[in-house]
Amino acid sequence: MRRLLLLATLLLLSPILLAAADERLRQANFAPHTTLERASLERKNQSVLRYLWVDVYAAALYAEPKVSAAQALERQRSLRLELFYFRNIERTDVIEAAWITLKRQQDQPTLERLRSDLDALHATFRDIKPGDRYALNYNADSGLSLERNGKTAFASSNPELARAYLGIWLAPNGLSESLRSSLLND
Repeated sequence: MRRLLLLATLLLLSPILLAAADERLRQANFAPHTTLERASLERKNQSVLRYLWVDVYAAALYAEPKVSAAQALERQRSLRLELFYFRNIERTDVIEAAWITLKRQQDQPTLERLRSDLDALHATFRDIKPGDRYALNYNADSGLSLERNGKTAFASSNPELARAYLGIWLAPNGLSESLRSSLLND
């Protein structure tokens, strides 16, 4: 009986949650197309990350027009992961979540090789405010860059760093399997 009640509650809430996600995506207002250096990218997918029934941020994944999001990631093609935040988040919480995920996804020798690059990237983080927009860009020629509200805050040509850091959202055992699945779904 309890399971039936839980199922009925979830079914009743589903349209409300979907409408809320649609409203959040409208609020994030992700562009359908963008340019990364000389590469033209199109928005492949977008989704909202919820944590304990609270919308934290909306995410959009961009890749080249004739490449799926998953192919762009696998083949190390140009891509952009853009995040639009709905909540205040302290930079220390963001860094801690990144390290927890990286330790779950990467072996110790990889983390040791990447430690100085990761520390340099994390040093550029600021406390997040509602409406802030962060983006991780990857281009095979120039590597990884982090944008904060449209301005480049960090850049690295290390492809291993790009793979590991984008993996926080896009690789197995990342921050959210449902977000990953939504972003990579073709």
